[in-house]
Amino acid sequence: MSDSSFYKILNSINVNPLQVLDLEFEHGEYVHLDLSETNLKLTAVNVSASDSLGLYINTYLKQYHGKVGYGGYLEVRDLYKRSTYFNSEDKVTERNIHLGIDLWCDAGTSVLAVLKGTVHSFRNNTNYGDYGPTIILKHAVSNVEFYTLYGHLSLESISKLKVGQMVAQGQKIGDLGTSKINGDYPPHLHFQIIKDIQTYSGDYPGVCSPLDLEFYRVNCPDPNVLLKI
Repeated sequence: MSDSSFYKILNSINVNPLQVLDLEFEHGEYVHLDLSETNLKLTAVNVSASDSLGLYINTYLKQYHGKVGYGGYLEVRDLYKRSTYFNSEDKVTERNIHLGIDLWCDAGTSVLAVLKGTVHSFRNNTNYGDYGPTIILKHAVSNVEFYTLYGHLSLESISKLKVGQMVAQGQKIGDLGTSKINGDYPPHLHFQIIKDIQTYSGDYPGVCSPLDLEFYRVNCPDPNVLLKI
């Protein structure tokens, strides 16, 4: 299947926004948040510390009367420099391009399956700066299989799951974790679409290097095609 055909299928799934958080969708309450290396306001923020970054995000949301901060697809970010899991001495292979959309809000917020499907896999990814507890769902639309990834969840979110378990659209699948369990980030959901899961289980790259960008841009299209924020 061509890249454009896959995108057309995704785009045809819904006209209205699909919920991935158990929060009523109001455009004014979802505020775009820029965490890219080009945001000069971040030079005064210690983005390596969850408390410092969390204070910046909460202050920004309060300033714009937002409930949720969103954004980040294909954003080049400096905040991954703190972790050797992403960092490299070679700028070409350093992983700093974000492949999903982040939704920043309170820990404990319920996370919903964006579409019906089955549990493909789940895992607690414990590298510093990694997803923490993660769930991957498998979907089929118009006989095309693809996957959605939900990262930075609570440990309870994966405590009773079973591979192959059926999940209804809009069903609660977990809650957002705290910085102590989610890879040391302010609470947020990393939501990502994956066309080909390859051999991954309970994990999939959510950040890539410039060298691999073209592959991941195609394999992980903009999640906003479903969320329509």
